[in-house]
Amino acid sequence: MKIAVVTDSTAYLSHKERDAYNIKVISIPLVINGKTYHEGVDISTDDFYDQLKQADQLPTTSQPPMGEVIKVYRKLAKEGYDAVISIHLASTISGFLDQLKSVAKSIKDIKVIPYDSKITVKLMGYLAMAAGKMAQENLSVDEIIHELNRLRSTINEVFIVDDLKNLVKGGRLSNASALIGSLLRIKPLLTFDNHTDKIVAFDKVRSRKRALKRCEELFKQSVQKVDYPVKAIIINGNDPKGGDVWAKNIQQIYPNMTVEQSYFGPVIGTHLGAKALAIGWMKDFDKEFDQQ
Repeated sequence: MKIAVVTDSTAYLSHKERDAYNIKVISIPLVINGKTYHEGVDISTDDFYDQLKQADQLPTTSQPPMGEVIKVYRKLAKEGYDAVISIHLASTISGFLDQLKSVAKSIKDIKVIPYDSKITVKLMGYLAMAAGKMAQENLSVDEIIHELNRLRSTINEVFIVDDLKNLVKGGRLSNASALIGSLLRIKPLLTFDNHTDKIVAFDKVRSRKRALKRCEELFKQSVQKVDYPVKAIIINGNDPKGGDVWAKNIQQIYPNMTVEQSYFGPVIGTHLGAKALAIGWMKDFDKEFDQQ
């Protein structure tokens, strides 16, 4: 069986990564000052943050037109693919996956398997790359899904945001009330809750420096509990210098660990705002596959 892999633009994969694992990407639309853009197509990350500073209203995001998504699948069918594993941002922050599930069964010329990453950004991108690598090695759909589930269960992350304004207004934060009164004085720490898969604020720290230190403590506690190689990623929202400094610090502490960097693009930046930082980590699937 020939298996394709599709993800959405919030995976923030480079063109090199897409090509290496033959991953197709569906763009997520966003609206700024009444104009619709398509992430990764007609607006760059730098342009987005420039416009965000001047926007009269909070930008909004929407779901890709399902007709366009179906065209992607049908094109894959014409290219000889029998099935497509479609990996997308968490269903708790977007209705796209639920909509996709509702139409997947009606697509007759290729089997569509919607997959909830329960996350987004490059952590989801790693899932897509792992799926692409397994498809290239001719694993079956069931085998790939099984391995994706295992890999997904190792994902952890902590976000630092300047304030919760964008997340609260966009309805993406489930427990904001405990922190809203202190927005101007704290750096909220956020994560995807392991039980609900929703974004929750779980701690508040008085300065960015202390917030980074707290994240490092949580990262250390998590890494010490596992018996597999870990890949770490530092993600920045229009703060490449801050991300680079933090990544180098983590690499110095863990010299044998793979430490990479990525960014919050327009769609996720819409909800987190500028200057957000995150550390994410998961099983290093490249090292695991190399050992097999």
